[in-house]
Amino acid sequence: MRHGYTNSTFGDGALVVKCYLGPGAAQRLDTERKMLRRLRGRVPVPAVQSVTDTSLTTRFVPGIHGQDLLDEGMAKEVMTACGRTLAAIHAMPAARGRVLVHGDYGPNNLIIDPMTHETAAVLDWEWAHRGEPVEDLAWCEWIIRMHHPEHVEALPYFFESYGGEVPEWPRRHEVMLARCRELLEFAADWGREAVELWEERLAATAAWSA
Repeated sequence: MRHGYTNSTFGDGALVVKCYLGPGAAQRLDTERKMLRRLRGRVPVPAVQSVTDTSLTTRFVPGIHGQDLLDEGMAKEVMTACGRTLAAIHAMPAARGRVLVHGDYGPNNLIIDPMTHETAAVLDWEWAHRGEPVEDLAWCEWIIRMHHPEHVEALPYFFESYGGEVPEWPRRHEVMLARCRELLEFAADWGREAVELWEERLAATAAWSA
């Protein structure tokens, strides 16, 4: 499928099969399996159909990927949906002082109903963990700044619709850099090409200003 990056993902219009690849694949599969079952009925997520040692099959969710709607000029609607949905995720019960962090949150992992502009499903929970809200807030902003810079002016819709406390730019930037460094380390097991990509992204992120 077009938006499967770390893993191999394919579907037939009824089911979607995600095959986990690379370092920590088994742990990432297990995390996503647990999260999808825990969140079903509480946050919009695909229903789990079956699980193997290397793959997860879910039911197909109709809609359009958020980043495709961005490309169609619907930045306000997409970023508003991102904010509202993230608020619902962070409202899930977690340890004191922590929230449920998606770990790769952004329009790239949202399926949106093109008619209502509501989130139909949040995808890719393999990095989910308990943490600080700023982790998801900063990474969604990073996705926009890195992959959709023409829509940076729509970020206020994201923060406003989130409705909670949003740390100032220096803190968000710090978290972006920390996550890039983590992914650079992760990329080491994927080969030199992946390392070079994350070295470039880290350098680009370091150069950003508010």
